Amino acid sequence: MSGKYRPAAAPIEEAPTMVRTEGSATLFIHAAGCNLASLRMDYYRILGVDRNASTDEIKKAYRKLARKHHPDLNPNDKEAEKRFKEINEANEVLSDPESRKKYDKYGDQWKHADQIEAAQRERAAAGGGFGGGEPFGGYTGGEEQDLHDIFGSMFGSAGGRMRFRGQDYQAELQMDLREAARTEKRTLTVNGKQIRLTIPAGVENGQTIRIKGHGGPGMNGGPNGDLLITFAIADDPVFKRTGSNLYQTIDLPLYTAMLGGEVVVPTLDGHVKATVKPETQNGTVVRLKGKGFPVYKKEGSFGDLFVTLQVKLPVNLTDRQRELFKQLASS
Repeated sequence: MSGKYRPAAAPIEEAPTMVRTEGSATLFIHAAGCNLASLRMDYYRILGVDRNASTDEIKKAYRKLARKHHPDLNPNDKEAEKRFKEINEANEVLSDPESRKKYDKYGDQWKHADQIEAAQRERAAAGGGFGGGEPFGGYTGGEEQDLHDIFGSMFGSAGGRMRFRGQDYQAELQMDLREAARTEKRTLTVNGKQIRLTIPAGVENGQTIRIKGHGGPGMNGGPNGDLLITFAIADDPVFKRTGSNLYQTIDLPLYTAMLGGEVVVPTLDGHVKATVKPETQNGTVVRLKGKGFPVYKKEGSFGDLFVTLQVKLPVNLTDRQRELFKQLASS
């Protein structure tokens, strides 16, 4: 992620933050900060393009500058590294039509466009003006008026600044299938603060949970953002999961398939024996009820385990065994 650019002003940082956890799971957070002071940041100037530049022109300018300032080509050059981050930051915004539209209208505050427009609508409904259009006349990149003053003009000068909710932090928590099958307690450290988290058994791959108030700090008295944790559950070498059901394939000796018997089946909590009927065909699926994955937030409820029996043919037959198969084939 990248730092934002504004000469002679404190930068806005947008950097990946490692979040420590107890246990074997790993958590990464990507968080973006915000600083109202950086009004004059100009992504167009960073890329050296006109404000009316096409998408292709922006892409071409980005590629040229990224090659020039890439850290691999400028080892131990802090200025090149900083410039490279600025270039990536500018490209991320200007290459996305929706983000570019918001940036052109609100400048550095483009990430808060929805909140600003909601406040405008409330103000207009109360008869205070700014019912639509562009209250700032569009962002020009050289605007000298401090944004705090603009907010003050919208809401009155007596401390009536616009309150912003803090930015949400996006995180990924990596777990294996067997960890996800247990209720896990984790202690996360986010920006120096410890968060105790209980993860219920049965979480899905890609599922996201929200921890309120543990995101970025609010501005002008606004509430903190939230921490959004998305679970990334690695594939298991034995089981395939679909919802709360598990699937696996095991070998079945030919003799057991023909004559019947028992087969040992691995499950998440140990091994069980399953009965095999005589003359079981290759690819037969056996269902073991309640031996699947825990159902999320339903303690004591489990899915099923579906076992595909793959008949394994014998090898290295003796002469006597070959003779017996010949007799079977001719009978």
